[in-house]
Amino acid sequence: MRQGGKLAFLLTVALLLVATAFSQTRSITIASEPWAKVFIDGVLYGKTNKDGQLEIKSVAAGAHTLMLRCDGFKEKSQPLAATGRGEIRVPLAKTTDEAELAFQEAERLTLEDRDKAIAAYQRAIKLRPNYPEAYVAMARVQADALDVEGAKKSIQTARRLRPSYAEASAVEGRIHKDNDEEALAIVSFKRAIAEGHGFQPEAYTGLGLLYKEKAESFGGSGDFTNEDANYVESAKDLKIALKQLSGAPDSVVVYQLLGLVYERQKKWDDAIALYEEFLRLFPNIPESDAVRSFIVQIQKERAQNP
Repeated sequence: MRQGGKLAFLLTVALLLVATAFSQTRSITIASEPWAKVFIDGVLYGKTNKDGQLEIKSVAAGAHTLMLRCDGFKEKSQPLAATGRGEIRVPLAKTTDEAELAFQEAERLTLEDRDKAIAAYQRAIKLRPNYPEAYVAMARVQADALDVEGAKKSIQTARRLRPSYAEASAVEGRIHKDNDEEALAIVSFKRAIAEGHGFQPEAYTGLGLLYKEKAESFGGSGDFTNEDANYVESAKDLKIALKQLSGAPDSVVVYQLLGLVYERQKKWDDAIALYEEFLRLFPNIPESDAVRSFIVQIQKERAQNP
């Protein structure tokens, strides 16, 4: 193939790959009550604005489950069809369910007063003993408050009420990891992935972070073979988490974790491509300036260590 023809062919292939990548996502706008939390397949994508709207530009291809929670309203789930695009209206009904209202109060308090939040979750559970979501939410707050045993008991109860509960197993994995129970954490994270039928970005992120920390520990002790092996495992899990998060706010941290892993592996081109993807998705958030500086630093590093 002549040089000019080869360049044209490569350009065509590149354009096709870009077009394919964009065709795998779609944009929707949720229209509902103001300040409603919007979840897709259990992943939080943000809140509607004062007009009750939230635009989500990166919904992955295929069918999904849409769920909304809003103070004073009944939680609602509905299918999101593979063909769904544009405005998706999700009307919510007012609730007088005291357990649900207590749960909503607890959610509001999680960032203000952990003890009061836990008390509100306990009130919700007293009003509705079969409330696995409240047990899992309470376990998150208990773990943040360093009440490890309380968090473990809450997760055990949630899993007893709902035996196959991917989110509960993912939170359990996080609790074990933070308590330096590495083997138990891996078991819980992998159980979460199995219970989620392969979809559990929180568990994949947990595994990726666990293997990243193992790699750093091996590197610090001079065991570079195990350092490399654990960075490979970390990158694999974090890549899956990013794909499953599909541009959700939680992906901001995961992008930075995976980028750091690529840098430690000296995979300069992969790190730059990842950071450029981050900037396409999140061009104007506070972290974007730091990511731009990462690219400049990596380009210098690559020039010095090709």
